[in-house]
Amino acid sequence: MSWQVRLSLILLFVTPGFWTVNYLIARLYVGEIEPHALALLRWTVALCVLLPFCIGEISRAWPLSSQERREFLLMGAFGMWICGAFVYVAGQTTSSVNIGLLYALSPVLISYASAKLLKEPFGWVQSVGVGLALLGMVWVVLKGDLLQLGALEFTPGDVWILVCVVSWTLYSLRLKSVPTRFSAIARLSLITAGGVIVLIPFTLIEFAITPNWAITPLGLWYVLLVGIFPGVGAYVCYSYMQLHLGAARTSVVLYFGPIYAALAGWALLGETPMLFHLVGGLAILVGVYLVNRPVQTASPRAGQAD
Repeated sequence: MSWQVRLSLILLFVTPGFWTVNYLIARLYVGEIEPHALALLRWTVALCVLLPFCIGEISRAWPLSSQERREFLLMGAFGMWICGAFVYVAGQTTSSVNIGLLYALSPVLISYASAKLLKEPFGWVQSVGVGLALLGMVWVVLKGDLLQLGALEFTPGDVWILVCVVSWTLYSLRLKSVPTRFSAIARLSLITAGGVIVLIPFTLIEFAITPNWAITPLGLWYVLLVGIFPGVGAYVCYSYMQLHLGAARTSVVLYFGPIYAALAGWALLGETPMLFHLVGGLAILVGVYLVNRPVQTASPRAGQAD
């Protein structure tokens, strides 16, 4: 196992911590800043952090081809506009339970599409791992009570989240399948720039139609937090893991979300973890372990020539 793969496996446990910051801010930002403004400023901050590390590489490759410009705008729309602003919009009308359950569809879709379209090796052990991680995540979200499934009510916000799920699936697949001449950080910077460009007109529309539009000092702190941690940290780690683990194996990182949110609630809000956190967390850990086991391929039959 190479050191890049070892590092990627470590990042599987680091990245959800960055995304947890986004989950917390999504619950707190209302009244401090508007959703599209939060997404636009978040990715502007992220772009300012990323560019110093790759501006030389981008300058040498300039100008971009028309195909590259379209690709970075499309990826920016998928990853920064839809998976950025839409989540904040959804949080106004849907519950965290619904968000967790609906987002659980994304790793399943990515795993299936990666095996079918990208021909990534994905055997029955990995399929069992995805299923076990999914069950563990659902167990945590429902607090160990499966009867809560019958009490769920779906709202307009759930439609926003479903769009995010599809968008994140497309982002993940294109990140792996579309060739590029840029390094991972330069590519992410250009995608982020594309996302900022896409977000600008929608933020202006939001400004024009929102009564009493404003950004508070606390809202600016939220921008800084989501720009650095889930913006730069999570996306850089995700891109690196996809490069060395593949889209399917990397996607299961999303299942750690409820566990990390529970730990954050314990540390910051005094919410004591419960037994269902332990049971669900163990299921997720075992599932992730199975997903990242080497895929066994059939050995040649005895007597068969090499």
